Amino acid sequence: MTESTFLAQQLAYQTRRYFLGQTGLSLGSMALATQLGGFPRAAYAADASNAAGGVPAGMVVNPMSPRQPHHQASAQRVIYIHLTGSPPHLDLYDYKPELVKRTGQECPDEYLKGKTFAFTSGTPKLLGTPRQFAQYGEGGVWLSDALPHLQTVADELCMLKAVTTDQFNHAPAELLLLTGSPRAGRPSLGSWVTYGLGSESENLPGFVVLISSGVQPNGGKSSFGSGFLPSVFQGVQCRSKGDPVLYVSDPAGMDRQLRRQTLDTLRDLNQLQALEGGHPETLTRIAQYELAFRMQASVPEVMDISKEPADVIEAYGAKPGESSLANNCLLARRLVEQGVRFVQLFDWGWDFHGTGPGEDIRDGLTNKCRSMDKPIAALLKDLRQRGMLDDTLVICGGEFGRTPFREGRTSGGGILGRDHYPDCFTMWMAGGGVKRSFSYGASDDLGFRVAENKMHIHDVQATIMHLLGFDHTKLVHRFQGRDYRLTDVHGEVIHPILA
Repeated sequence: MTESTFLAQQLAYQTRRYFLGQTGLSLGSMALATQLGGFPRAAYAADASNAAGGVPAGMVVNPMSPRQPHHQASAQRVIYIHLTGSPPHLDLYDYKPELVKRTGQECPDEYLKGKTFAFTSGTPKLLGTPRQFAQYGEGGVWLSDALPHLQTVADELCMLKAVTTDQFNHAPAELLLLTGSPRAGRPSLGSWVTYGLGSESENLPGFVVLISSGVQPNGGKSSFGSGFLPSVFQGVQCRSKGDPVLYVSDPAGMDRQLRRQTLDTLRDLNQLQALEGGHPETLTRIAQYELAFRMQASVPEVMDISKEPADVIEAYGAKPGESSLANNCLLARRLVEQGVRFVQLFDWGWDFHGTGPGEDIRDGLTNKCRSMDKPIAALLKDLRQRGMLDDTLVICGGEFGRTPFREGRTSGGGILGRDHYPDCFTMWMAGGGVKRSFSYGASDDLGFRVAENKMHIHDVQATIMHLLGFDHTKLVHRFQGRDYRLTDVHGEVIHPILA
């Protein structure tokens, strides 16, 4: 069916629902306003209220079409590297000489009163880092010997050294970090970003998820889900080994032309339903069917890192055909280069309790950092060389910190590990409008408490949204009778880290 035939049939067959849906102040228009949650350019279906924004009244539009934020953005896209399990920040980023001097001493009572730790029992012993630290870059960023490649890009890093969270168990802490709530059901950060900005790519998802080390995030798919937002905004998980996206290929016995004809018929039926005042998920179906058809050609192309020059593959430490953080960092660059708005990388294996050799903060951390340090440094250099880092925000961190004392279960053995710790930890950002070679916030001499410039997880979220051009208090979605946002009722932009 051609577009002209489709529109002619609409004019010939105008139901009461269709009439109400086209009336500027009709029940259909008011229902639409409820679904849009107050965001003026959210493009689910057009009516008279958003025709002034460039969308003709009565037209069905792609919910992932690009949209303008509230103010001029510093960052146009995001690569978020989540180190699942949370790395020991005191052995990577936050050097505490006084803690080193007092290693083996019992923790002062003042730090333990009223506190609950995941596994520690008895009076824990202080544990200074066994790593060697030095300052790098013009700003004197502290980095340990576990990160030799990151040391070479210290001038790109903006360190947030006094981040706090409310949760000390993995799944709730990860959900709070990535969705704004410790309970499942809220939209993830990537979903909010694509809900607000849409996507610059017509042939790839706006929000792509890549997972390495063989384990899903602690928060499960809720860590990259769309919650109560339309499902078109959820993260699309791609694989760096095997078929990039499961079930995207044509079924057996169906060629591409037949697939196209089938989708055209489905599109026409779904458009008719949408124009009659249908549910927003109808537009999600249209967008997802069309995107899946285009992805059949575009995804295998962009996911094939073997087409990269040999020196680029070597710089990342990538191996075409394998599944690794190195491959995923290179894929992240290729994806954002093709217009993907938000790329979320999850890498499991950063839970350094010290209950086994792989979790020791000496050799175990060295080995784990080998899989992370080189590719992340290469990613920053690659983006800089291509002129993309200034408007690409790169974020790296875990869901909480690690204690300044030994893990209780292994305190009598030779393996050194640390417990979960929510009160103070380090994340870092690069590019996208943050200061270069800069450290903000500080913990006290023993790494127990924030000494200056405390930053809650909600403040970090508010800052990310600000860099993308949003007032985080205004990017909302109405659900079950109230307005929701990523930061809930919290969050302040961390202005001192902005370039």
